[in-house]
Amino acid sequence: MVPAQTQASSGTSLAQSSQSKLHILIIGLFWLIIYIPGIFSPALLDDADSIHAEAAREMTVRHDWITLYIDGLRYLEKAPLLYWGMAASYKVFGVSEWSARLPLALGVLATLLATYAIGRRNLGERAGFWAAIVLATGVGVYIFTRILIPDLLVGLWLTLGFDFFLCGLEEQRPSALSCCGLAATAALNVLTKGFIGIVFPLAIIVVYLALTRNLKHLLKMRWLLSIAVLLVIAAPWHILASLANPPQGQARGFFWWYFINEHFLRYLGKRIPQDYDTVPLAVFWSLMVLWLLPWCAFVLQALARVPRKLTELAAGLDRRRRALLLFAIWTAFILLFFSFSTRQEYYTIPALPALALLVGDWIVAEGDSPDGSSLRKWGLVGSGVLLAMGTAAAIAGAYILHLSETLPAGSDLADLLKKNPNDYAMSLGHVLDLTPRAIGLFRMPLTVFAGALFLGTAANFWFRLKRDSQKANWALAVMMIPVLFAVHTGLVDFAPILSSKALAIAIQRQWQPSDIIVVNGEYEDASSLNFYTHENIHILNNRDKGNVYNGAFYPDALAIFEDNESLQQLWGGPNRVFVWTEEENAVNIERLGPYYEVARSGGKRILSNRPR
Repeated sequence: MVPAQTQASSGTSLAQSSQSKLHILIIGLFWLIIYIPGIFSPALLDDADSIHAEAAREMTVRHDWITLYIDGLRYLEKAPLLYWGMAASYKVFGVSEWSARLPLALGVLATLLATYAIGRRNLGERAGFWAAIVLATGVGVYIFTRILIPDLLVGLWLTLGFDFFLCGLEEQRPSALSCCGLAATAALNVLTKGFIGIVFPLAIIVVYLALTRNLKHLLKMRWLLSIAVLLVIAAPWHILASLANPPQGQARGFFWWYFINEHFLRYLGKRIPQDYDTVPLAVFWSLMVLWLLPWCAFVLQALARVPRKLTELAAGLDRRRRALLLFAIWTAFILLFFSFSTRQEYYTIPALPALALLVGDWIVAEGDSPDGSSLRKWGLVGSGVLLAMGTAAAIAGAYILHLSETLPAGSDLADLLKKNPNDYAMSLGHVLDLTPRAIGLFRMPLTVFAGALFLGTAANFWFRLKRDSQKANWALAVMMIPVLFAVHTGLVDFAPILSSKALAIAIQRQWQPSDIIVVNGEYEDASSLNFYTHENIHILNNRDKGNVYNGAFYPDALAIFEDNESLQQLWGGPNRVFVWTEEENAVNIERLGPYYEVARSGGKRILSNRPR
């Protein structure tokens, strides 16, 4: 006979296992529905998106997994892990838009599962589940994985690393597994984004231990073993890259360019060349919370549950409250760290898993609290704020749709936008170009966005009013599927402004081996030509700007830099020349002599010196 107590324990374990499997399945379905369609469209965008995809493509062409190249020039400013992932994807699936995006999409899934795992272990099964759903449906993670940038992966390694750290806190002395796991995730973070892979976890852990008066825990961490693991994983690439890219002539070597210029000088706003802007501090702080929309309505309530009294911290905390404190410090440190540096809108993305975990814990606590509790009241307040936002979005959307015009088929969006070039150094700067007339081309996504936001926030408020927070939360989660679909559709519609794919296709239709492509601007302006044509592009009067700056000075740099005089010679020479130019700068090319327009799209043109 099996004892009744043993049978009950076994039954509970099976029920928990079934619930965990169900939660993992639901998380996977949300990821599949929201993120997988987005790997196939839109076209890769000019600048960072196509530059990073091209660097990975040239890695496979050159069979060089140490030194990054773009347009045949050394590209020494980035850590390699994201490019290794894309290059491996190219090897398996071939070079395409979706194979370029696949590794980052898988990184999103890994981050969701890691968030679930650390939440489940420290906050409980349901809190971990809701934290993953909050992260999966939040606006920020979605927007900034539409571009091939590694910032979410920084959040992945931090999540895994802090899970190892919290496990170590439960042990009399942190085990070798806990210490090695923390060191390995820090090393992978270094290979993803550089020094912050060490700075972030180390600083956050020290602040946490100082606040809890447990700095002696540092003495228990197996530092020699941890440092050895860190160096074994992170050091080889840095050493090999330094040896392969010494300073030569005017070209700075890898060590100075990567460590000094791209880390310290960039942080201080003195990077060479200075081709980026910085988000105002108030906007930067506001966006950190906004990136968790719609769940941002519960962030303040979630933060209020974090232990903060010094006497409470010194007396010792249970597992859940330890985790909440660590997640709050994780969020605050990243926000403060970039408050003193140059900053872009997406720099806080690595903190979103922490915020999602805090909100996930609050969601469960609210659902378990009795009617009339402060948690229920504040949940209703947050839902009221969301409903006000949803109502405002519906009214604004209806008004804009009323003002918008039905435009003829084939209308070029570029003709309807205003230009704000001073804002383009920010990642979302082109959004400011939209005009009421341009909205006419976005009627469908605007209708879906505003309608879904209103219905979802209204349902959320209604269910919380009826004291059914579970259904209220599901209303928000399901609402975000059409909302993010609308965001994706809008990006697809806007892509011709941000990408040169259509122009690259037009060139490919006429391409002959002796032809030459010239960009009348910076390389970043038309970098997707490089990716889609698989041809090196020449650059006019912009050797000392942008991502090609340092690589241009190496002795092995390709002869792809033109000035007005050399372009004039090419124009009258025997080879056919395709020139990419923005509409407002086309007159400089038209003056070269007889020209033929090959293609026009998104406010950009391809002009040639020869007919087809």
